[in-house]
Amino acid sequence: MTVELATEVLALARAQGVTIATAESCTGGLIIGALTEIAGSSDVVDRGFITYSNAAKIEMLGILPATLDAHGAVSEQIAREMAEGALTRGGVGLAVSVTGIAGPGGSEHKPEGRVCFGLAQTGRACRVETVEFGALGRSNVRAQTVIHALNLLKTALGHPTQG
Repeated sequence: MTVELATEVLALARAQGVTIATAESCTGGLIIGALTEIAGSSDVVDRGFITYSNAAKIEMLGILPATLDAHGAVSEQIAREMAEGALTRGGVGLAVSVTGIAGPGGSEHKPEGRVCFGLAQTGRACRVETVEFGALGRSNVRAQTVIHALNLLKTALGHPTQG
């Protein structure tokens, strides 16, 4: 499913002349990897920011330390700043961000499988959401995060999501 979704996202972006960037924490580059797995993606995919540490989020995406202190790295507020930072610093038309707890572990307040997503698009308000994938195991949480992020990109480009 990932290859098909990535192919659809690229075709839609290409048809609209939109370039894409990703800002990834818990996926460590898997979203940009799924997009660039498709031959010819370089006309649409501009860059991926892999910001696993808080310092990288601040340095590469301009996340505010005060936001990190107030809400923590796994929050919709950080997902928003990550997506907006990727959009602005990447000079692209569309950016998706992810920050979450792939596992193992988590806490009562931030359980394993919680992932916050951001979607920033030129001329539109940034959209954020949190998905509770549950304790599926690290690999499965990351895989589901990639699928969800690709679906967000697809929806932003004007088509409904797939399950």
